[in-house]
Amino acid sequence: IQFGFVTLFVASFPLAPVLALMNNIVEVRVDAWKFVTQFRRPMAAKAHSIGIWHQILNGIAIFSVVTNAFIVAFTSDMIPRLVYKYAYSQNAQLPMKGYINDSLSIANASLLAPGTQDKDITTCRYKDYRYPLGHEFQYKHNMQFWHILAAKMAFIIILEHVVFLVKFAIAALIPDVPSEVKARIKREKYLTQKILHEYELNKLKETLTGMADYDVNRQVSVQAQKVELLKEELV
Repeated sequence: IQFGFVTLFVASFPLAPVLALMNNIVEVRVDAWKFVTQFRRPMAAKAHSIGIWHQILNGIAIFSVVTNAFIVAFTSDMIPRLVYKYAYSQNAQLPMKGYINDSLSIANASLLAPGTQDKDITTCRYKDYRYPLGHEFQYKHNMQFWHILAAKMAFIIILEHVVFLVKFAIAALIPDVPSEVKARIKREKYLTQKILHEYELNKLKETLTGMADYDVNRQVSVQAQKVELLKEELV
């Protein structure tokens, strides 16, 4: 749960990983103290890996890229500011001049709830990109809204591909098993095969030696029987 909250919503609260790290350090030390002083030491059990949790954590990490991209695109003014700066600004010296006024739409003050209207105010401004009062498509989203929405979706797609590319590149460059450990594993396999081969050879030699001794003893007993028969005939 902690891993999910930290990775899925890190863009909305960047300090979450630091707080999670501090919490885990304290929790690990407390658990170590409990296992050493308060509880009977548990029996160790061998495990090849963390099992299905590896796929679960990997899936959460991949899904977190999507959630953070959406959070950055739809909860911040970064994309609308960039769109205004490069597509709608008329001032080359101060490209962001007039951004606040451009991001506010106009509404008729008479549409406000009774008791909240001011007689001296006929229009009000609100944050959105809609056609103004009196327009053919008044209060509907204007073209700038769709322009910004397309820019947000493009940002999400590009960010996802860049992050995934970096992730897979790092995973390919950093092996799961170090080269030294791989060499030791190969050496262990070689020694195991050598020991098994020598064991089979020794076992085969013992079998052949036993069969040879059995044949010699059998021939001696046969010759002895023949000698006894000859003695009986002579007598």
